[in-house]
Amino acid sequence: MLPIHCKTSTETKVDTSMTTEIFFSAVLIGIGATAFMDMVALSQKLIFSQQSLNYAMLGRWLGHVVQGRFVHRPIMASDPVPAERLLGWSAHYLTGVVFALGFLSVVGRGWIEEPSLLPAIAFGIFTVLAPFLILQPGMGAGLAARLTPDPRAARRKSVFAHLSFGIGLWVTAICISSLL
Repeated sequence: MLPIHCKTSTETKVDTSMTTEIFFSAVLIGIGATAFMDMVALSQKLIFSQQSLNYAMLGRWLGHVVQGRFVHRPIMASDPVPAERLLGWSAHYLTGVVFALGFLSVVGRGWIEEPSLLPAIAFGIFTVLAPFLILQPGMGAGLAARLTPDPRAARRKSVFAHLSFGIGLWVTAICISSLL
């Protein structure tokens, strides 16, 4: 017969406090990394006149998703939904927090205390699967933007945006760890 171990109240408090710490770290790091990604996109727009994603279209897509419509050809031709810009921007930042939570659950609490760049970059590049496999097909751009006028350019932009998110994870974690 195997011994059964019941957690003591001290062990439960430690588990709960670590979970809470990781959750709040994920919120801060996710918001910071998403803001970093947005600052990079704004810099590209100002310096290179490169257009970034219109998050109102993300909100439009999500507004239609809750009504049961997942694919548009293209999203710009679909009917607007109420508060689509707010919905899109909110979803953008919520996604950043969810991605950060996923990242921190993989790398662990030690990464928060001593952030390293390589895991953050690798994870940032991994997150490009979300637009390639979900968002772009749903908005009518096809799998990995294959239906856009210049799929390679669209893919490069997506990879660069998500790379900047990964760098943002690292930069934000460094800022947070220096405050603690």
